[in-house]
Order: sequence, then structure tokens, then C-alpha cells
Amino acid sequence: MAIENLIPDELHPDPARAHLLDREHEVRPGVVSVVLVNYKGAQDTIACLRYFDEVDWPADKLELIVVENDSQDGSAEAIAAVLPNVRVLPSGANLGFAGGCNFGVDNATGQYVAFLNNDARPGKDWVRAAVEAMEADSTVGAVASKVLDWDGKLVDYVDGSLTWYGMGYKREAEWVDDGSYEESKDVLFGTGAAMFLPAEYFREIGGFDERFFMFYEDVDLGWRINLLGRKVRYVPGSVAYHRHHVTMKKFGNFRESYLLERNALLSLFKNYEDTTLGTVLPAAISLAVRRGTARADVDTGAPLPEGQDVTVPKMGLTGIYAVDYLNEQLGTLSVTRTDLQSRRKVSDKQLFPLFRHAIEPAYPVEHYLKGHEVLVNSFGIDSLFISSTRVLVVTGEPLSSRLAGPAIRAWEMAAALSESHPVRLLSTAGVKNVEDPRFEIVYAQGDDLRVHTDWADVIVFQGFLLEGAPWLEDSDKIIVADIYDPMHLEQLEQAKDLGKAGRREAIFSVTDVLNRQLARADHFLCASDKQRNFWLGQLASVGRITPLTVAPGEDLDSLVSVVPFGIQDDQPVQQRHGIRGTVSGIGDDDKVIVWGGGVYNWFDPLTLVRAVSRLAQRHPDVRLYFMGMKHPNPGVPDMRIAWETKQLADSLGLTDKHVFFNSGWVPYNERADVLLDADLGVSTHFEHIETAFSFRTRILDYLWADLPIVATTGDSFGDVLDAEGLGRGVPPEDVEALESALEEMLYDEAAAAAAREKVRAYAEQFRWHTVLKPLLDFCADPHRARDLVLSGTVSSSTGLRAHAYPAKKPSLKGDLRLVADYMKAGGPKEVVRRAQGRIRRQLGLQR
Repeated sequence: MAIENLIPDELHPDPARAHLLDREHEVRPGVVSVVLVNYKGAQDTIACLRYFDEVDWPADKLELIVVENDSQDGSAEAIAAVLPNVRVLPSGANLGFAGGCNFGVDNATGQYVAFLNNDARPGKDWVRAAVEAMEADSTVGAVASKVLDWDGKLVDYVDGSLTWYGMGYKREAEWVDDGSYEESKDVLFGTGAAMFLPAEYFREIGGFDERFFMFYEDVDLGWRINLLGRKVRYVPGSVAYHRHHVTMKKFGNFRESYLLERNALLSLFKNYEDTTLGTVLPAAISLAVRRGTARADVDTGAPLPEGQDVTVPKMGLTGIYAVDYLNEQLGTLSVTRTDLQSRRKVSDKQLFPLFRHAIEPAYPVEHYLKGHEVLVNSFGIDSLFISSTRVLVVTGEPLSSRLAGPAIRAWEMAAALSESHPVRLLSTAGVKNVEDPRFEIVYAQGDDLRVHTDWADVIVFQGFLLEGAPWLEDSDKIIVADIYDPMHLEQLEQAKDLGKAGRREAIFSVTDVLNRQLARADHFLCASDKQRNFWLGQLASVGRITPLTVAPGEDLDSLVSVVPFGIQDDQPVQQRHGIRGTVSGIGDDDKVIVWGGGVYNWFDPLTLVRAVSRLAQRHPDVRLYFMGMKHPNPGVPDMRIAWETKQLADSLGLTDKHVFFNSGWVPYNERADVLLDADLGVSTHFEHIETAFSFRTRILDYLWADLPIVATTGDSFGDVLDAEGLGRGVPPEDVEALESALEEMLYDEAAAAAAREKVRAYAEQFRWHTVLKPLLDFCADPHRARDLVLSGTVSSSTGLRAHAYPAKKPSLKGDLRLVADYMKAGGPKEVVRRAQGRIRRQLGLQR
């Protein structure tokens, strides 16, 4: 049977027929033009439009447009008679949903255009929530509304999924709306049943593709918006209600199936990159034919008796007809594809996470499923779409309301990565009363880690993960080591209290841990350019800087990325006073200096306390507040310098008069309450090697809160304070210089105001969404390090286990001396912690 005898002419639009979306248009600022397409459904259309009386949007900012799609049943007259405020535009032909919507936008005058099915209805905030989302973020190219069934109980649309062969679907359709879909998120496409775009942008990108007629034109549009670099944002506050599948029931099974098949092929042909298309297209064509016969099997269930209606057997031809239509359109499609691909801003790998469930088959029919599985395996489809990367972020810090710097960093990494990837944030030290809807939060140690490392495609970790999960060293997992904290340099100061043997053991152990990371990880993150140079030297010492590491034309950024500690993207908001009027002895008019973190042996709070003592003699209103004396991780021992600081403040008569100590730790989400009560942020340290390569995370909080800063020179921030006008840098252990700098930043209003202004501008470069870009880019295209892959194993790659010192056999006498040192430094907890560390190392070396 000839194709032209089966498929109506309107499903074969003239490719040259296109509405003039690029001509000059009248645009009325703030106006929303709502476009409905009517085809033999006047009563539905009238019912839908009457609901706009209840929409919370000014009537003079709302333009209602009905495109009458040549129903030839008096629909135009019926709608105009009942709703005179509605613009009814006869199209002159059945243009389908795609052409009808384009025709409506061609005649619209609003700044924004909205599309709503005529068998749907708007919720009260449908317009307002969408417009607010577009006005708040210029990168939003379209808003996808939340769509529920007519009664508001079941889901119609809360996200869009796309199969690898181009068929879009709503995975959550007819699920109960149980409150799980109230977070805004980026999606691949919205449903044409209810969506918004800036009118100028819709016209600029060509509107809906009229070759689709209807079905998947919304998928194609959203895909196009994303690859051109803008976002489709799901906004749950923009709610509409939809009668399920009314249009499909009217249209008929064969036509519907034919359109779905052919439009899926059109969409993938236009939107995939060359490499992806070369793999996917032949498999998609084969599957379309297979799927057509599967549909016929479902509809018949048995051979048809002679004379039965031909509607069912011709279903088996839909895939063939779809391929034929693709062939007919190749000329114009190739032109469209060439133009679109030349303008794309986002790669397929970056977009694959938005497909959600690309490899899932769409039809649970045995004949079809077997064919789908063979094609996916034979063409390598599953490996192609692996870019929906599952990322495990691991921290050795506990996760609770009180977060230390490493835990904050891991949390922000998980949050940023979760926008494009399934993410788990794992703590090996415990999880208590925290959750985040964007990613999973889990706790595991030892063998319990395996289920999580097996789940992940990429593992991003800090600290001692390889000691707890030694199987990772010889695995093919993609591993990113976050070495922003040079732990072995910290041990030079932190371990001073452990005695000679204990200090040597601590430094040896941590250096060995880091060298094993350097020998195995596929990519590294550090906090500054200075740190990067340091780590490159250590990488060279373990044999990782070779001709295999960096290809010709590349630089070492491919191995080590600079990812500083960041600051939150939103501005701090004070919910209540954290210091003034809350801490006894600190009033509303006092001048408050804040020490924004823990007190560790490599810091120098003693010079600071002495400077405050001198300053208080001239300025009795000066106050110094230490935010945290007790680290939230119970595994971190109390340090001698903290005790010495309290003793010094007591001896000078400053405690609870001019110097105040928070004995605990300020919860992460409450730190703005403290910071916004301060006039000045401070950080002082001794001069040693840890300082030279450190990156003081507490300084980031000062930047976030627009605080002038006084700090010791020698580290990443101390050396730029004067140059950038952020505050004042002072030499190490110089009480007089520190006193002078504090006085200027507290009592010279002009100097303090100028510093605040500079801080505000300087801080922008450290927003989390900016600093984490190298990690996001790597996870969008993750890969093993070439030297590890081509050399085979860790040991053959490096030729050594990278011990800092020759391994020394333990002795009873030596161990007893270490136990005594550990007891003196931190009591039984410190002994247990060090013993556990040795056991992990032994297991890692002897597995």
C-alpha cells in the first residue's frame, strides 16, 4: 500500500512553509502572550480560557491568542462570541501544534510567550512563577511548568526523559504528586502543554520545527535550547492542569505512532554531534523498524483473519514510513543540522545527564526488548551514554550541622555536581541529622565502602580513602584526589607535641598516604597556583610527570586543576545576632574582631591576643571573638596553642572582657549570624613551610561577609591584602604592626569602607559555581590518566610505593614510646586514632 494513501497531506508539510519569526515584531514590555492551538475543540478552549480570570497576573499584561487551526466546524466564531477579549487567529490550514504555535508567536506582542494546551488550565501562579524565574536568570531560555492531572493529584509532567533513539517521555506521568517535585532544576525539555519562553529568544532560535507537525516538537525545542547554551528550567511554582491524552485519542493510533517514530528520528538527526550521530542513527533506524513490528504484535496478538480492519496490520509499517520521511527531509534537515551544530555551546557529554534514563527501553514487549538489547550492545550505545556519570564525593570529616572546612568543600562539590550527575556524598567519620534533596548522604567505613565505590563512575575524595578502600588502587575507577590541604606540611606543626619519634611517625605516615594518592589518582585538585607548583614537584618525584602524562599541545592543567576553596553563591543573611547582645560582654556599639575558625598549632593567636591587649588600653570597646575552640571532628585532638591562648588571655585579664572564646563550633548554616556581627576578620600564623603553601579557608568567609581583613603575610591571602586593598597584611609575630593594622581597620571609617568595597568585588572570583568549574568540566568528560592506563598498574607506572622514608619495622620499645607520646598529646582517643591509622596502612600495603 503506497504511503500517500495512508498518511494525510497535513503530515507532510512543505519544508519551505515557515512563519516569519525573524521579521520585526511589536514587543510590549512585561506582557505575556498565551498561545493556544484549537482544532475541533472549541468547548475545551473556551473552558481553558475562562480560568485566566483566576490567574494572578494583571489583565493589561496578558494577551490571550487562539490559533484556529482550520477546524471547519465554526470554532472561531464560537470562541470569539463567548470571549471577545481573546484574539482568534484563523490559520488557513491545519498547521499542527508546531506550525500553529509559531503562527501565534508571529502575531504576538508580548515580551514573553506561553504555550498551553487547549485541554489544560492554568493554576493561579502559573504565569507569575514562570516570569519571575526568567527575570531572575538571563540564562534561562525556557520555563517548564509543573503539570498535574485535572484533579491535581497525579503527575503529568515534572521532568523530561529522552531515550538514546530520540523519543521523549514523561517517566513520572501518573505518579502521585507526593511533594517530591518541589525543587527547581534544569531539564532537557518542557512539555508543550505548559511552557514559557522570552518571545525574542523563541523567534531567534527558529521556534518549533514545523516539519514535526505535532509530537516531540517540544522535545526538539528544549534540546536545541540546551545545546545552544541556555537552560530549560523546571519551575514547580508554575502549575497547570491537563486532561490526559485527549489529543492522542482524537488523532488515532496509526497517525500517532507514525509521528512519534519519524519525529524521534528528525530530532536526533538534528541535535546529536557528529560522533554521537554516527553511532546512534543506524541503530535508531533498525530499532524503529523493529519497534513497528513489536507494536503490530501488541495490537493483534495473533494473525488477523481475512477481511479484518487494516488499521492494526499497517501499524507494523510505521517505522518504515518514518525512515522514508527522514529520507524525504534530508535536504532541508542537513542544512538545519549544519547551522545548529556550528552554533552549539554545550557538548553531548554535558547534556547526557539531562536525558535521565537514556538506555531504558520504552516498550515492555519481548520481541522488541531483545532487539533493543542487541542493538545497545552491538553499537556500544551503553558506553556512549556513560557520561551520565555517577559521582561519589568522599570526606573524612563528619557531616552534621557543624561542618569543618573539608566537609564544607565536599558538600559544595556534591551540590554543584548534582546539577548534572547522580551524586552521593559519603563521610567516613559519621553523619548526623543532615540531608539534602539534591544528593544522597551516606556514612560508611571499611568493607562497607565497597558498595559505594562499586556504584560510582568517578570518585572525588579527600584524606585517607585509599587506606580504607585499598581495592581502589588496582581498580579502573576514575579517581580525583582533592589535595587542597597539604596534610604532611601541617604535621610539621601539629605533631610537635608527639615527641621526636611520634612527630617523625606522623609526618612519615601522612606523606606516605599522600604519595600513594599521587601515584594512583587520575586527576588532582589543589587550592592555588603556588600549591599547584608544589604538587607538580611531588608528582614528579613519584614518577607521574612523563611523556605519557601530557600530550603534545596540552599543559599540566590536564593533570592538576586549581580549585580554590569557595564562597556561597548567595549573599549571607543574618537570622539573629550571633555575637552582639548574645555573647555577654559584647554590646551593639563595640568594635568586634572575629577569628573565623579553629585554633591550631600552625596559627599564632598569641600575637593577636597581645595586640588586642595593647589596643584595648586606648580603645576599651575593642572585642576579639574566637568562633571555634573545639573542632567538630572528635578525631581531631585539642591543640596546645588553643590552651596557651586561653592561658595568655587569662593572665592579661582579657577573658570575657576583651577576648571571648566559643568553646564549641558555630553551625555552618548559622555562621552568617556571627560574621555579620563583626567589623573585621583576622588570621595570624607563624612563619613556616605550612604557611607558604596554605590556603586559609576562613578568609573566604570574611570575603563572603564583606569584612575587611587583617592577616599575617606569607600565605596565599596575606600577600594580596595590601595589593588588592582588602585590608592589611602584617609580618609574622609583630605585635606593634598588628596592633596598628587592627586600629586602622576598626577605627578609620574611610579606610574600612574602602576595604569593604574592594572585598566585595574581589570575592566574586571565589563563588563556588566559578571555582568548581574545572571539577565540573572533568566530570562532564571523565577519563583515566593516560600514564596509568598505558603503563598498566600503579606499581609499573611509578616503579615505587613512594615512601618518604625507608619502611622501619615496628619494635615493642618504639611502640611503647609512641603510646606514651600519644597519651600525653591527646589521651586515649589519640592512641586509638593512631592505632587505627597504622592498621589501615598495614592492610593497604599487605593486601
